[in-house]
Amino acid sequence: MIPRYSRPAMTAIWSPETRFRIWFEIEAHATTALAEIGVVPKEAADTVWEKGREAVFDVARIDEIEAVTKHDVIAFLTHLAEIVGPEARFVHQGMTSSDVLDTCLNVQLVRAADILIADVDALLAAIKRRAFEHKLTPTIGRSHGIHAEPVTFGLKLAQAYAEFARNRARLVAAREEVATCAISGAVGTFANIDPQVEEYVARQMGLTPEPVSTQVIPRDRHAMFFAALGVVASSVERLSIEIRHLQRTEVLEAEEFFSEGQKGSSAMPHKRNPVLTENMTGLARMVRAYALPAMENVALWHERDISHSSVERMIGPDATVTLDFALARLTGVIDKLLIYPANMRKNLDRLGGLVHSQRVLLALTQAGVSREDAYRLVQRNAMPVWRGEGDFLTLLKADSDVTAALTPEQIEECFDLGYHFKHVDTIFRRVFGSDA
Repeated sequence: MIPRYSRPAMTAIWSPETRFRIWFEIEAHATTALAEIGVVPKEAADTVWEKGREAVFDVARIDEIEAVTKHDVIAFLTHLAEIVGPEARFVHQGMTSSDVLDTCLNVQLVRAADILIADVDALLAAIKRRAFEHKLTPTIGRSHGIHAEPVTFGLKLAQAYAEFARNRARLVAAREEVATCAISGAVGTFANIDPQVEEYVARQMGLTPEPVSTQVIPRDRHAMFFAALGVVASSVERLSIEIRHLQRTEVLEAEEFFSEGQKGSSAMPHKRNPVLTENMTGLARMVRAYALPAMENVALWHERDISHSSVERMIGPDATVTLDFALARLTGVIDKLLIYPANMRKNLDRLGGLVHSQRVLLALTQAGVSREDAYRLVQRNAMPVWRGEGDFLTLLKADSDVTAALTPEQIEECFDLGYHFKHVDTIFRRVFGSDA
């Protein structure tokens, strides 16, 4: 985790203090369940909770013990025994380290998912507000980076809203995928611990029992989780790149907010650079990069190995913290995005009406001209305009082959900008439902 790209709520999930607190809760709940089925004394379970509930686990002390034991869970249990006393011998009965580690990781991922879902909700609200603000603001649509036909800026944002609504659903599904608990003991057979214990711990921790844990929770669940994060990050990048393109000097249809006192360049005082969206493009690359090792973690040896462990210690915090930061930053960019309708209209008119070429093509075909001839006639008049030699409407009206099929009024009708926006309401209803 890099502090520069971290937010406190998400980083707190991955702190040693939080991890040891979750470990304690797992162990204490398991001890309570064992007491309920008569395996350990109820007084012992009560003492574990009484002495551990308010305890501050000493991270430095646990690290000191681990330096000797070379085992993190044993180090924690040794420190817990220092706090609880003799009754600590009833803790971890029939359990194995993976029961604690895997259940804890899934608790952390569920909590991280909750933050990410809230992040997307905030982003959706910002996108929706700006989409309705510019629902009918005309701008040029581009294919291959080249002017195509008119759209509205609101439609651009509606597309982003629909995409992030899908991403929200992906995060909800990813949360459900990893919300499982394993308290099944060595090789997952429950030989030394009753399945009722797992069911109890799962309920208390907000999880569901893993059907077959094989000592570890299957890593296909985690692969799906991190893959979902990678898709969300890709959507962050897509919208960021759109803004970066629109901020280019030659375009300048939209621009990141530039605050009082902000500096764009150490050398050139005039610069206003899209640094936030460039940053998000880079962060998205990192989040996507974590998906591959998560997928490689799926193939573990037999009932358990720890080749996944080192990977997850890194990608768990890094992927969630980075995506959390990127989503929050994107929300801020959209919320304060400077939008320039006048520049949009200027760019829309830049090609002298060529953006209406398809309407002329269709009008000619409807007037009886073959599609091949119609295309030739329209292109014949379009290419001089492309070279800066006149405007499209004037050239069309001066072309006898075109006017043989269309009246001047019919040609002019093809240049109606509003024609392109007649179904904007339909699209908005599809995206925003009754709010549209």
